[in-house]
Order: sequence, then structure tokens, then C-alpha cells
Amino acid sequence: MACENNLVVKQIMDLYNQISNLESLKPSKNVDTLFRQLVSTCLPTDTNIDVTEIHDEKVKDMRSHLIKLCGEAEGYLEQHFSAILGSFEDNPLNHLHIFPYYNNYLKLGKLEFDLLSQHTTHVPTKVAFIGSGPMPLTSIVLAKFHLPNTTFHNFDIDSHANTLASNLVSRDSDLSKRMIFHTTDVLNAKEGLDQYDVVFLAALVGMDKESKVKAIEHLEKHMAPGAVVMLRSAHGLRAFLYPIVDSCDLKGFEVLTIYHPSDDVVNSVVIARKLGGSNGARGSQIGRCVVMPCNCSKVHAILNNRGMEKNLIEEYSAIE
Repeated sequence: MACENNLVVKQIMDLYNQISNLESLKPSKNVDTLFRQLVSTCLPTDTNIDVTEIHDEKVKDMRSHLIKLCGEAEGYLEQHFSAILGSFEDNPLNHLHIFPYYNNYLKLGKLEFDLLSQHTTHVPTKVAFIGSGPMPLTSIVLAKFHLPNTTFHNFDIDSHANTLASNLVSRDSDLSKRMIFHTTDVLNAKEGLDQYDVVFLAALVGMDKESKVKAIEHLEKHMAPGAVVMLRSAHGLRAFLYPIVDSCDLKGFEVLTIYHPSDDVVNSVVIARKLGGSNGARGSQIGRCVVMPCNCSKVHAILNNRGMEKNLIEEYSAIE
């Protein structure tokens, strides 16, 4: 059990204190250094720390605030680089490598595409990404490298973020036709959500448990039966950076896989299917939490694509 006396938690708390005392979270040498140190501290997977078992109120409050600070800083970082990329005279997408975490998005996009391919029998024609932000890199990576005939509808509450994002793809002859941007709160997006084969929910949509669950419940209410939802979560120390999506937050969905990377891809990936469709979902169980933690098979390790590092996959099967 993690507590305030744990050495790693102490390191995280020290970095939190430095970050929370910054005058601004906008990109700068000091801000970038502190967040790089924070991420590297939280990356190790060979730890028995489970943040869901933390009972120290000081640590719990710190984690909650730190997640919000990380989200704010990530927003500023994306705005900064989206503006830089948009200033190029040629196609901004030719320069995506200048974004410091672009390689992580390449890995995450490949991971999510592979997981999606394992659980769908057809290539999605329309995908929604909720919380796309000023740099919709997931949509861009999937559209460019994995789903060349799919249309991506990107939703964000911030009109300025959508303006920056739209500018990134406006000079690309292909993506300018397949990337559509909507400025709206996800909770106001009702009609049309049933048109998407796959809906992605960004890690920064719902920065606490209550708001995350509220967004998931809204998607469950308006998505088409049998459609797939993909969510970003966190595992181990990485849950100090992003909120956790638990299987039982997904009432009305059949949880298919929860994948925990062990490399420098920070986010875990949760894939679930809305109940009531013809793809093996159990329509009689809509409204229930189909997958309780005790119903899942044991977590097992598999080799990743390089055949070297191990990653954790939780394969779920509901009790019939």
C-alpha cells in the first residue's frame, strides 16, 4: 500500500510541490524539466503501488490535484506546438516530428488500431474522438497510417483548440476531407453519436471519477448498440498522471480488453462494446455492469510487437 512514507511517492510529492508553485504551466525550460522528471518517475511498472488502495488523504488529494495540473500543462503544450506547426507555409503534417511526444502517439495509435482490429469484423467508416484538443494526434495518426478511408469527427469544447486543429489539416489534400471538427461539450452531443462505429474518449475528458463516469454514461445512452468505445486509462504509478477507468465505470458496455503498456506509452487502453448489438453483446444486460473485477480472467503477460518487453492485458469475459 502506498503512503506518504514511500520513497517513490515522496519523489512524486516533491515534484508536485514544485509544479504547483510554478507561476505558469505554459511551456518553458523549468516547466518542461519538471514534467519530464515527473513522467520518468511514474513510468516504472515494476512496483506494487496501487493508487486505488491509497488511504492517506494527503496523498489522495495530491494525486487528484496533480492530474488536473498535468491536464492543464498538456493543454498548453499542445496549443504551443499546434501554433508553431500551423505557421509552416507547407503542410504542417510534414513537421509533426517536432512535437516532443509524437513518437508516443505513433506507438499508441498502432496499439489502439491493433486492439480495435482484434475486436471488430469490419473497418470503421466513421469514428468520433471526444476531447480532440488543439493537436488531434490520435485522429491524425490513425487516419494517415491505419484507417485511410475512414472519416474522423473530432469534438472539443474549446473553439480555439478546434481552430488550431483544423489549421493543421487544412493544407493536407487527404485529411482536410476526412477530418471534421465540432465545437461542443460532449454532454450536449446527443443526436449523431449513434452514427459512429467507434468512439474514442480522451484521457483529459473527465479529470475526476464523477465527471468521467458522467461522460461514459452519456456515451452509453446515445451510442449505437454494438458500437465500440475506446478510452484512455492509467495503471500503477502512471495513475498519478491520468485518471483510472475501472471496468465497472462502463455500465451498459461489455469490457473486452484493458491493456497496460510497460514502455514509454503512458496510457492504458480500455476497449468495450455497447450492449444490445449483434456482435456478441448481451442485450439483456444493458444497464448492468457486465464485467465485475472478480469475473475477469487472471491478468497475463504477453510479448509486445518487438518481442521483448512485457505488457499486461486483462481479457474479460462476463459470467453467462
